[in-house]
Amino acid sequence: MPLSKATIRAVLFDFGMVLSGPPDPASWERLKRVFSADEASFHQAYWSHRDDYDRGTLTSRAYWQIVADDLHQPLTPEALAELVAADIGLWTQPNQAMIDWAASLQRAGIKTGILSNMPDAMEVGIVQTFAWLADFDHHTWSHRLLLAKPEPAIYHHAAEGLGLPPSEILFIDDRMENIKAAEAVGMQAIQYTNHAAFVQTMNERGFGSLLNIL
Repeated sequence: MPLSKATIRAVLFDFGMVLSGPPDPASWERLKRVFSADEASFHQAYWSHRDDYDRGTLTSRAYWQIVADDLHQPLTPEALAELVAADIGLWTQPNQAMIDWAASLQRAGIKTGILSNMPDAMEVGIVQTFAWLADFDHHTWSHRLLLAKPEPAIYHHAAEGLGLPPSEILFIDDRMENIKAAEAVGMQAIQYTNHAAFVQTMNERGFGSLLNIL
């Protein structure tokens, strides 16, 4: 259940599927081609170890080596570079509506932060790709902390980075388990599925005024 309404002084964004859009189909194909893998085998190998990659238990090199091993393929330095580049391309399709809204919040003096399950090479790639990331007041990247959503400690780290109590932070994420974890530590939270539904929920929850900031 949503928490009682409080004054919101910061908005905390997930990156993937919130500030970025759905995965790029061409990048999926590029990744599969490196290993000459079929759809099912590649996705099984890719996702089986992704949580460990996101939380920093595995480095980029170690993660892709395990994926290669699962697919019974070698991992050359050239293949590793191709995989890292394609993986960054997979998750860097911008969700311009949310990027523009974050910028409007920043112009209005409302704090903004990012809390994302993000592996090492992906952080480097998105920071190089999107200059606007520097405009956020604080970034919490999971691999740096050896933590990941929905672990409570990572939400507390983000709140401390923003310098605010959790009750004054609105968190936006595409996964319900991460929304529930944010609410459990005291944040307001809204699940992002698509932009029209997000706007509707913001208005229903009494946060519509935040959408209209110029």
